[in-house]
Amino acid sequence: MDARLSLRETQLTTITIAPLQDDADAAAFRTLNEEWITTFFALEDADRAVLGDPQHAIVDQGGTVLIARDGEARVGCVALLRVGEGVAELVKMAVAPEARGAGIGRMLITAAIETAREQGLTKLMLESNQSLAPAVRLYESVGFRHVPASAHAPTPYSRADVFMDLDLV
Repeated sequence: MDARLSLRETQLTTITIAPLQDDADAAAFRTLNEEWITTFFALEDADRAVLGDPQHAIVDQGGTVLIARDGEARVGCVALLRVGEGVAELVKMAVAPEARGAGIGRMLITAAIETAREQGLTKLMLESNQSLAPAVRLYESVGFRHVPASAHAPTPYSRADVFMDLDLV
């Protein structure tokens, strides 16, 4: 077995995923997302609204924010934003640069799908960008299918050019 694989397996055993709990989680949610967005794109008003107050913008609206931790370090996040009866949008998935490649993204998306099912949701949708090919491949690998942009409500993000759905029933 190669040493890199051993390290990844060790890292994955320390990861826990739990709902947003406090201001430190909210700050990590903002920081993790601002990092990837500003690396590849630019922050938009819709980003600022959600990242500035995830408790109000997501949780208080019936959604969920999940935080991945490696011990005390917050290393990833994802959210389910309610957009209709039985439907949520998978939004703001991010993994800290130093933790990428260890399977945390897959753990987050799996936890988000399980949470959506537990909440009785029947469909998840998401928007992404074709330049984020590893993320798009991850979404495809868990069952998301490509749909035309017209299948979703108009997007507030100029960067969105990939639209996907996952039926949960």
